[in-house]
This record gives sequence, structure tokens and C-alpha cells, in this order.
Amino acid sequence: MAEQSRTLAVLGPTNTGKTHFAIERMLGYRTGVIGLPLRLLAREVYDKIVALRGPSVVALVTGEERIVPERTQYWVCTVEAMPEGLGADFVAIDEIQLCADPERGHVFTDRLLRMRGLRETQFLGSQTMRGAIAALVPGVEFLSRERMSQLSYSGSKKISKMPVRSAIVGFSIDNVYAIAELLRRQKGGAAVVMGALSPRTRNAQVELYQNGDVDYLVATDAIGMGLNLDIDHVAFSSLTKFDGRRMRPLAPNELAQIAGRAGRGMSHGTFGVTGEAPELSGEVAQAIMDHRFTPIRKLEWRNSDLPFGNLDALIQALEARPDDQWLTRAREADDLGALKTLAQVAEVRTRASDGPSVRLLWDVCRVPDFRGISHAEHAGLLERIYCDLHEHGRVPDDWLARQVKRIDRTDGDIDTLSKHLAYIRTWTYVAQRKGWVDDETHWRGATRAVEDRLSDALHERLTQRFVDRRTSVLLRRLKQKEAMVAEVNENGDVTVEGEFVGRLEGFRFMQDKASAGQETKAIAQASLQALAPHFHLKADRFYNAPDTEIDFTEQGGLMWGDQALGKLVAGADPLKPQAEAFVDEAAGTDVAQKVQRRLQHFIDRKVATLFEPLLNIQRDEALTGLARGFGFRLVENFGIIPRGEVAENVKELDQDARGALRKHGVRFGQFTIFMPLLLKPAPTRLRLVLWSLAQDLSDFPEAPPPGLVTVPAGTALPRGYHSMAGYRAAGERAIRIDMLERLADMLRNEDSRAGFEASADMLSITGMTLEQFADLMQGLGYKAEKGEREKVKPVDQAVAEASAEEAAEPVASERVEDIPDEGEAPVVAEPVEQTEQPADIPAATEGEVLPGETPAADPAEPDIEVFYTFTWAGRAARGRPQGRGKPRSGDKPKGKGGKPLKGKQRRDQGPKTFSAKPQKKKDQIDPDNPFAAALMGLKDKG
Repeated sequence: MAEQSRTLAVLGPTNTGKTHFAIERMLGYRTGVIGLPLRLLAREVYDKIVALRGPSVVALVTGEERIVPERTQYWVCTVEAMPEGLGADFVAIDEIQLCADPERGHVFTDRLLRMRGLRETQFLGSQTMRGAIAALVPGVEFLSRERMSQLSYSGSKKISKMPVRSAIVGFSIDNVYAIAELLRRQKGGAAVVMGALSPRTRNAQVELYQNGDVDYLVATDAIGMGLNLDIDHVAFSSLTKFDGRRMRPLAPNELAQIAGRAGRGMSHGTFGVTGEAPELSGEVAQAIMDHRFTPIRKLEWRNSDLPFGNLDALIQALEARPDDQWLTRAREADDLGALKTLAQVAEVRTRASDGPSVRLLWDVCRVPDFRGISHAEHAGLLERIYCDLHEHGRVPDDWLARQVKRIDRTDGDIDTLSKHLAYIRTWTYVAQRKGWVDDETHWRGATRAVEDRLSDALHERLTQRFVDRRTSVLLRRLKQKEAMVAEVNENGDVTVEGEFVGRLEGFRFMQDKASAGQETKAIAQASLQALAPHFHLKADRFYNAPDTEIDFTEQGGLMWGDQALGKLVAGADPLKPQAEAFVDEAAGTDVAQKVQRRLQHFIDRKVATLFEPLLNIQRDEALTGLARGFGFRLVENFGIIPRGEVAENVKELDQDARGALRKHGVRFGQFTIFMPLLLKPAPTRLRLVLWSLAQDLSDFPEAPPPGLVTVPAGTALPRGYHSMAGYRAAGERAIRIDMLERLADMLRNEDSRAGFEASADMLSITGMTLEQFADLMQGLGYKAEKGEREKVKPVDQAVAEASAEEAAEPVASERVEDIPDEGEAPVVAEPVEQTEQPADIPAATEGEVLPGETPAADPAEPDIEVFYTFTWAGRAARGRPQGRGKPRSGDKPKGKGGKPLKGKQRRDQGPKTFSAKPQKKKDQIDPDNPFAAALMGLKDKG
């Protein structure tokens, strides 16, 4: 009778010896398989078993590494790479609580449900999995293990005060590097351990720590997965992490998994926080010390019973929902996303027409995106691999050789080498797939050799950057007398041993001018040495800061809050300014480049947003000929051109060309060609900065306050300033160009020969007094005659009603016969001379009150008002301009004393009649039209 298989769940916190127990049990059987969460841990366990049983019977299988001797008895694998159907006596799955992980959980859940040893199966992990395992695994036995040492919370510590043999945990590469740099400056150095490192690099870095070359380790949460190191204290630099989709807080059980690395064997350990990480709450800290956590209620699941008849059926099966309350459908993983993308490619769908082809496509889609590139680029690479495999049965050697050769370079910095390592992992994975390449042995060796060379180079760069052997030796010699430690507070004040030495302004250190004496140089060196890591941390925060925190000044400065980080300088294109960062040399080129890149991103986006209508003209391929040329002229002038400067160009534009430009929001005004959207305060402010850069001005003029129709014209402003500010200077003041065009529309209907007065609407839209308006009109080319007259007295209600009835009757004098197009001289009706007073109405003698009149309140002191009559001044060489109506006959109406009546005096003399002005001949330019005067002058020159 066959021995019944035993299923055992070995649960407990970290440092309980669970993995060691499983290895011992496996080696007690003839064959066994153990699945581990990380390839780093798999390599560690592999080396341990090889040391006990020899390399001839132990296999190592991960995504990028495959060592399988012919007489293999024991398989050490990552969980994803565990072979199925081996019929091994023993099977173990480590860190089984990862069944709840959003990214990889469905793989662990599949192994929990389906992977069994013939004689014994073990699931190793946290007590939080007890209920789920009991519900999903029939006949399971539970074995609880207690931690071999105590774990206690020690609160918050500054990195400068961190005890030796500490591991500081970060959750991004930039954060890890910044902390390691800080430790190099203050403590002599640190080893770096991350899951993305190759096993070779990781082992070399760990050796630095284990042999005492450095006393500190900086790591990601990868150390939480069973890596055994001599760590006395674990400090969290953050309590949040990016899980692939969003930033989220770490759960207490996740913190415990990492904190549990402190203390090994019977040695006690501590954990705490550092840097910007907040203190742990008492409840969370106690839960970690007592190993009490909320049980896991849901396991990630994805269907493993996959049909390969056709693509649609496969995708539908992968998206199926579980029918067990303990299971929840996993979110879409990268492999499923790649499959759905490639299923939309016609060539791929055509090739994947049968079971083997669909299965092959699914295998290709499971190639991980080690490079971390975009989804589209990764899918494109997978498409190429699949088509080659489907058509040729292999990945072509020449293409694969080119990909590997391009990566096989050991020059470059840490980031470059890390990218190369990530890239080679893709081809190492491809080489490990059975039947994908012609010579598997050659390509596995070739890709492994490249990875080793890159690993050694990366270890060398990490050591050079993060280990200062001189400082390390110095600090050891000064252990009895603490080395000077610099700190930076939230206001940027820098202190060394509690003494103020200067201030950090942006990314520049300003040393205190009051410091003196022999210690000055030493303090300065200590300050700069300590500040370098702060520069990295600050650069990381700045690079991830939103655009709303960054701004430019009207002098072209670039600010992050109240800190000056750089300035704008002119680029080859006026609309493409360049950002120049203010960064101390002590911060290093990495910081300088990161700050400069972030500033450049900001200003590029700002220009693209505020000048979008203008850039659309530049990008519009439909604009051709003169319209395109005029559009580029607008772009060069930031969307505003005084019409007088381009009068001939405007005349050459036909209606279609103008219409094409109007679709982009271009307005052809009487005085200015402009884009109204660019007159808003934000574009105006940026336009003045860009224009000042293009003009190479040393002092940039500021934009007028927003909302003002007119501003003082000024005298010391550079030529062209008013146009760029959205104004036109006329007299003592400058008027906003859009309001000037509204005023122009009103002036087109006035008789500029006979003279007219300012209407209430004219004064209203300009917001000026009558005297200011007169000065403005003179600046626009009009003559202003000042006069005085008696103010019109109010009449009684009866007269007012009669006047209203009379005014309501339609008269020819109020009709405008033609409203001209934009830029053309208007044709306006002109009043006919006023007739004499009817004989049957007697003239009033002085002091007499006629029927219907109201006696004056004080005839001895009449109210006097000032008024102006405006006529078009024209050019002196041409004499007085002709009126807009036809010439009058006879004398002007006379007033009291025989003097000509003016303004309202003439209009108040009773009803008027008008006759229409004859149509002008074609091409005739009206010299009284102030907006045609410039054109008339150009014609004279011609």
C-alpha cells in the first residue's frame, strides 16, 4: 500500500528557521522541488544545497538562469519557474502569503491549489494565511514556529545617528541611491542591495557589508524575502511604496516582513524609522513586535485551465472569475495585457490559427518586461519574437547577436549599467526557453557572460560611488570623538555640531559670512560633504514636484516655491527657451542634470499650453503660400504685429488666406493683427519674458497689471514693448489693442471731417476722463479742439415726451447706407445743413420764458462745460483731410453773436436731415479714414 502524501503548513514570523527546516526535509527524500519568491534567494539556497550534495544533483531554474544537470534530484526555482509534472517526492513553496500580492499573487495561489509532492508538501509563510490554507487545502496540517529572537521598536533616528550594522530600507532606486550617498558622506559608505541587481552584483555588495568594509546596508524591500544577513537594526525611510499602479501605505504585515530581518539566530533586533518617514503608531509597532496581523481573506487567482483552440477562447479563460469566496480575480497582468494587444495585430492573429500556434503566442507573451519600457514597445518586441519563432522555428542568430552586442558595454554610470543589466535579462530569458534558439548552450553562456561583466562593472561603480574608504578609515580612528555631522532644517539652515554655518538656497550652499578662524575650512568641507546627499534627496523631491509648485519670474528666473533654482536663456527658437539650473558643483552632475531636466520640462509644457493657438499655426500643414508665410511671421512676433509694419503683406492676402488664418483665431484689426487668446495675463507675462530673451535685454520690462484698459505709456521702455504687452501707445497713455479695435469700430461711424465729440461709450470702454481721451485721440492722429459752452438744462416731462416721440419717428438721417468690411473706409450718411427757425415761432427775448420752458435757476451764473471736437489731422503734406460726407454748401449755422455753433449746440437746434454720400470710386482711399492713412502713405511712396 502506497504511503499517503502529507501536506504541511509551516507558519510563523521571520527568523524562525522555516526555510532551513524545509531544506532539511527535502534532502531527506530522493527528489524534491522548492519554490522561492526571489531569484536572489533561489541562488542563495542553491549554493547552500550544492555545498551539501554537490552540483551534479542540484538544478537552479529561474527566469534568467537555468542549470540542470543530467542526474538532477533537487530543483531550486523561483515560484514562476517551478516545473510541473516532475513527480517529485517533496514540494515546498516559500513565502506563501504572497498569494495576496496584487502582481504575483495568482502564481502563488496556483501553486497552493495545484502543486503537490508525492510524499510531502510544505507551504512556508505567515500566520495570516492559516484560515485561507485551511479552507482551500484539504487535510493540511499546521506547524507553528516561534521567532528565535526578540524584535523591538526603537522609534525615529536620523541617518547621522544610525547605529552600526543597520539596514535602511527605501522603496525606489533614487531613494536608495540618495540614502547610500548620505551614508558615504557621513559614515564612510554603504552596501546596496536591490531585487533588480543580478545575483553576482548582489553577492559582491553583501560581501562588503558582511566582512565589515562598511557598517551599513541600503536596500529595497527585497531583503524582506528571506535574505539572511547580519542586521541588528532596520530603519524605514518611507512607509509608502509604488505598487506598479499607485502610491500606497505599507500594511503592518508587510512592515513586519522587512523589520524581521533585524536579529539573526539568538541575537535580538530593533526596527524604527528615519528621514521623512513618520513615527509608527503604537498599535502598529506593537503588532509587529507581537506578530499579530489581520488574517488574509482573499487570494489572487487566475484560471490555469487554459484552452488553446483560439485566441478569443484563451483570453476569455484568462479573464474568468473564480467560484470560491476565498478567491478574487487577479488584476490584468503584463502577460495578459501583451496577449490582448498582439491579438489585435492582423499578422499575429493570422498566424495564431491553431492550438500549437496559440500556445506559442502565450509562451512569448509571458516574457517579462525586464526593461520597464512602454507597453507598446514591449508588445512590439514580443511580436517580432513570435513571428520569428512561428515562421523559422527559432529566433535568428544574427538578430539575437546584434541585440546582445549592443548591450555588452561596461562603460557608463550606475543607471546606464543597470539598464544594460535589465536589457540582457530579456535575452537571458529567451535563451533559457527550450527550442527558441539554435544553440541553447552557446546563447545561455553568452548572455550569462554579458550579465557577469555588467554585474562586475555595476558593483565597481556602486562601490566607487557609495563607499568612501578614506572617510571610513577616518571615522574608525575618531570613534571615541564623534566626527562633525552637518544637518539641514526645513528652512534650509545648515548646522555642523549644532552651529549655524550657512544656508541651503535651492541647490546652492551659501556659507555664513560671519564664520572665521582655523575651523572655517573644515566646517565648509564638512558642510558640503554632508549636503551632497541632501542635494540628491532634494533633487528627487523636486523632480517629482508638480508644475503648480514651479513658476517663472518676469525677469526670467525659475522658482520652486520661494527658492531660485535657475533662469531662462535664449534658445535657437524664440518659443523654445532653455533652462539653466543653479546647482553647486558639490551636488554633482547627476543632481545638476536632474534639476535642469525638470526645469526644462516645466518651461516646455508652459510654452506649449499658453501658446497653443500660435503653435497650431506652425503645425498646420493646410496653411500654404502667403497664408503660411504670414502665419510664420505671426509666430516670430509671438502672435502680435502692428498693422502698419505689415500693411503690404496684408494687402496681398486674399479672403481665403485670411479665412484660413482666422480659423486659428487671428484677428485682422485696424491697428493690429493679433490673436485675442494671447492677450490674457498668463500668455502676456510669458510673451514678455520670451521677447526680452530674444531681444537680449539685460532688464526685462514687466507686464502691465491685468484688467487695465489703459496704462501710462512711459518713456524709458524698449522699442516694441507696448505691442508685446498687448497695448498701443497713444499720447501719455497706452490702450489695450483689443479695446482699441472696439474704439476703432465706433470711430468708423463718425464724421471725421466736420468733427465729432466723444460719446459716452467711447469714454466708457477706455475708462478715461475727457482730457485723457483727447490726449489719446491726438496720439492716434486726430486734432482735438477744446471749447466751452453752457451746459444743457433739463426740460420738463412734457417736452421730454414730445422729444422722445419725435425721436422715435424714422428719419433718413439715422441710416448708415453701408457697413464696410474690416480694414476698408466706411461709407457713412452725412447730415444736411440745418434749416432756419420757422417764422411762426417767435424768438425769445433776453429773460423771457416761452411756453413749455423752465425758468433758469440762476441766470446770472450759467453752468459752463468743457468739450472737445475731434477731426482727423492727417498728414501735413496733404493739407486738411476731406470729410467723409459730400461737401456742404453755404455757411455753417451761426449762434449767438454770429459765432459758428459747435458740437451739441448744432445738434440741439432741432430736427436734422441727412443725405447719403455717393459711393466712392474703386480703389479710392479716403484720406479721412485714420486706419487707411498708413496705406495711403505707402501708396504715395510707391
